Amino acid sequence: MSEHHSAAYVRSAMLPEQAPPVSEIGVIRWLRENLFSGPLNTFLTLAGSFILYFLVKEYYPWLRHSVWHAGSVGECRDIVTATWGEGATGACWAIIRDRWNMFMFGFYPREHYWRPTLALGLLIFAAAPVLFAESRSIRMVVLGIVAAFLLVAFPGLGVGAAANLMLAAALAAMLVVAWSRPWGLLWLTGIYPGLAVWMLWGGSVWGPVLAMSGFVLGWAAWLATRRFGTILSVGAAVLVPVAWWLFGVEQVLPLFDAVLPYSIDAVRSEKFGGFVLALTIGVAGIVLSLPIGVVLALARRSDMLLVKALAVGFIEFIRGVPLISLLFVASLLLNYFLPPGTNFDIILRVIIMVTLFAAAYIAEVVRGGLAALPRGQFEAADSLGLDYWKAQRLIVLPQALKISIPGIVSTFIGMFKDTTLVVFVGLLDPLKGITDSVRASFEWKGAYWEPYIFVGCIFFIFNFSMSRYSMYLERRLKRDHR
Repeated sequence: MSEHHSAAYVRSAMLPEQAPPVSEIGVIRWLRENLFSGPLNTFLTLAGSFILYFLVKEYYPWLRHSVWHAGSVGECRDIVTATWGEGATGACWAIIRDRWNMFMFGFYPREHYWRPTLALGLLIFAAAPVLFAESRSIRMVVLGIVAAFLLVAFPGLGVGAAANLMLAAALAAMLVVAWSRPWGLLWLTGIYPGLAVWMLWGGSVWGPVLAMSGFVLGWAAWLATRRFGTILSVGAAVLVPVAWWLFGVEQVLPLFDAVLPYSIDAVRSEKFGGFVLALTIGVAGIVLSLPIGVVLALARRSDMLLVKALAVGFIEFIRGVPLISLLFVASLLLNYFLPPGTNFDIILRVIIMVTLFAAAYIAEVVRGGLAALPRGQFEAADSLGLDYWKAQRLIVLPQALKISIPGIVSTFIGMFKDTTLVVFVGLLDPLKGITDSVRASFEWKGAYWEPYIFVGCIFFIFNFSMSRYSMYLERRLKRDHR
């Protein structure tokens, strides 16, 4: 009988647990995977570290020697020299502290700063039912921050106690509505365009009211004619408001002003500047260019030869021409095609050109989204018996717009940055126009980098916010992977 022997490579007892290798845990693992995962990544990490070290070494002393309280550039330099020694340099942020109102409001009357501030705050409340309808937590955080900002800013803008109490009551009521029923703020969304125009430019309240009533007349015309077909109803919905704006408002406005006069101080467009001007043009362009771009995209894919040819011609012409040339057309040439004595506001002309420019690019972005949809989606709409407009509204466009969100937001960001080009048509943009105006004064002659850095940071905040919202919207609409 042979003796049983176990194989030498078979373990007879379990080893105790051991700690994982140092290279597989904690900071070392993160560094190995993200910074030193290979020869190329190691080289790029070392090169980036060297560049970062160079930038910090060169510019950190300039930032560390910053001066916030001074009355001129010369005084800033004297303070830096007295504090850090001869030859030291430092950032003179006192120029921003002293002239912040010009960067924000341009030459808008100081006693009326509350009007663009309130218009900006109400913009967020008006957009909340559209932008944050599904997330109560995000909606309340954003609106709470805006409400707190308005309540803190208004006393500093010289608004009386009674007006502050009225504002607090109105904001509290809107916050309650936003908490319980966000769609209850759609009334503010509907009247906001006219309200914002009235607060920014002032004058008679009946001008914006009668202008907004044109949309009501267009809706009524569509309801009255929709049983006669889509083409007739859409044509009536467009022609009736245009006729009202061209011929009716001018005739009826004096009557309303005589019976119920109510107005606030008017502010000319020449007084607009800074970020009030940039936001006015940017927000108007964003709101108007998206629907126009969608219509152009549908027209370019249309089977009707004339409609398609007009859409292609418009899109290719706009995309082939620099925006600056369109702004010069709006500023100089457009008056030659208008009747003598016509007063066409320069900001309105710029908004029209910026809107058309952005709409052409959005049309191509949306057309790409439409082309990315599987053919089965269009066939599914046909199989359900939907007509063209219902199929687009219920099935095609929701999916195409979801695909197109990154491109649309990129177009919006580019358009908002391009608002700085209005300096070439005589408007005071925050980057060049206001900066040159501030540095034209004797006190701040010689300041260079500080205004550009400040304006760049503000632009970054707005553009980064739009970018983050687009990412949130993409995650919220990603229903096919849930």
